[in-house]
This record gives sequence, structure tokens and C-alpha cells, in this order.
Amino acid sequence: MKGQTLLSPPTEGAALRGSDPADEAGATAPLKVHLWPDCEEETSKMEGLLRRCRVRNQLVRECMAECLGVYVLILFGCGSVAQVTTSQDKKGQYLSINLGFALGVTFGVYVSRGVSGAHLNPAVSLSLCCLGRHPWVKLPFYVFFQILGAFLAAATVGLQYYDAIQEFSGGQLTVTGPTGTAGIFSTYPADYLSVWGGIMDQVVGTAALLLCVLALGDKTSSPPEGLQPVLVGAAVLVIGISMGSNSGYALNPARDFGPRLFTYIAGWGVDVFRAGNSWWWVPIVAPCIGALLGTLIYELMIEVHHPPSLSGLQTSCQEATEGKTGVELEGVEPD
Repeated sequence: MKGQTLLSPPTEGAALRGSDPADEAGATAPLKVHLWPDCEEETSKMEGLLRRCRVRNQLVRECMAECLGVYVLILFGCGSVAQVTTSQDKKGQYLSINLGFALGVTFGVYVSRGVSGAHLNPAVSLSLCCLGRHPWVKLPFYVFFQILGAFLAAATVGLQYYDAIQEFSGGQLTVTGPTGTAGIFSTYPADYLSVWGGIMDQVVGTAALLLCVLALGDKTSSPPEGLQPVLVGAAVLVIGISMGSNSGYALNPARDFGPRLFTYIAGWGVDVFRAGNSWWWVPIVAPCIGALLGTLIYELMIEVHHPPSLSGLQTSCQEATEGKTGVELEGVEPD
């Protein structure tokens, strides 16, 4: 619990051996923990160093939280894809990837929600801006740091699995084909999927995600506070299980574009933008459309119909009373 300490003051009336009678008559002094001088000096130096590293600008703190949250998401998500791909399904299968991304989302939300609200997705940030729950001026900063976090996580996975990728691909970094490895980092459509089919796939999947996220954040039906990140991860899990075969359920422009940019720089080349009939723009545009659609559906069918809360009614009554009092006082002449 916050504020709880291991050493608590002794109970009333308790006395330590060897204490003076005068001490016994008064209140017993609380126990104190004494550190060795060297430890105290090192602790004070560390605290001073950490205080100097503290960022005071709120926007910068929020952007760093978004960057780290997305980093955690992609580290676990793309890491699970790398393990399944390079081991040729011997150390995991498709469900492993679903669980990797679901738990990555869960822990990414836990990491960043106390500072930035844990958007972790430009489509989510855009939807919240449209709802008036997030300032538009912060949107480009959030998007940039979300993409940066995804890029850095993809680079980490690339370094971690460098030898495995080289072994699996025979030293040739290809985007598609039997030894294609670009799909470890970003999404590509199935051979049968048309561009319009892919757009529909991403719109429906992201709309479903926003429906779940808004329901979990709805004050009238929200779960216990600490359980929300787990259920957001569960929503990502069920979307992956039910809607992942067409194009890998990106649902997130930053999740796809950041790693794709890494693969372009790291040796896969321009084919990462040409593959799948220039598929790269679909996971950027379609999730934003789907997020706005899901937000609109939830607002029109659920949230707008909520009865006004008691606090809201009290505030309205108070404002009306103050307004009436002000009008009456305007007509009162001083004596």
C-alpha cells in the first residue's frame, strides 16, 4: 500500500528494554532506521542525480511515456513473431504471436497510463481528440513519439534476432517468399487479399478495438482500475484470434510504420513499401478511419444515452442557482 512502511511505530504502552522510567511515562518514540554514513552519502548522491534528470515539462513527460509504452508493446509483439518465424513454428505458433501482442499491449498500458493515459496508437489519439478528450495541439507530438518507440523496439528485436534471421533467410533479407523476414516487423497482406479487402479488414478490426477501449473507459461500466490494461490486452487477443489471417491485424499506424521504416533502413530496402501492391499506406490510413467509425458507433449507440450523473445534476443546479442569484442581485440598489 502507498505510504506503508516495514517499520511502524511501536504500540502504545510498549517500552524498550533499558529505557528510562521517564521515557516509559511519555509516548514511546518511533523506531528509526539508521544507515551507515557511506550508504547515506551514496543515497543522497543518487537522489540528487535523479532529481537533476527529472523533466518538468508535462508534454515531454507524456511523450516519453508514450514512446516507452509502444516500445514495450512492439518488443514483446514483434519478438514473438521473430521467435515463431525463425524457429519455423518449432518454438511457438500463431497463438504465441497473439499472446505476445496482447501481453505487450497490457504491459505497455501499465507502463505509460499513469503519465500519458496510454494511447499507444495514433488512431486512438486521433479519436480522443475528436471526442474533445485530448488536445489537438498534442496530437503530432504523441504520434511522432509513438512511431519512434515502435522504431526503437523493432531495432532491438532486429539486433536480438540478428543471427537467427540471417540463418533463416540464408543471409538474404527478403520481404516475401519462403524465407521472407520483413513480416517479422510489419504487416503484409495475404496473397488473396485485395487492397479494398485490406482496407475493410483494418477498418473493421480497429473499429472493434475502439468499441472495446471506450467501453472499458466508460465510467458507467468500467472494470476495477487495475484490471483495465489486462482487458485491453484481451481485446487485442480476441481481435488477433478472429481477424488476423488477412493482413496481420496491425490496427495501429505506429505499430506498422515504425518497424517498416526500420526494415527499410536495415537492409530490406524499398521493397518493404512496394510489396503487396504498395500495401504500406493501408495500415496507416485504414486504422484511423476504423477508429473514428468505432468511436462514432459507441457514442451514438451507448454513451450519448447515459442518464446524467448525480454530480452532473448537482453542478447544473448549482450553476442555475448562482445564475439566478446573480440576476436578482443586479436589481438590488445599494442603500
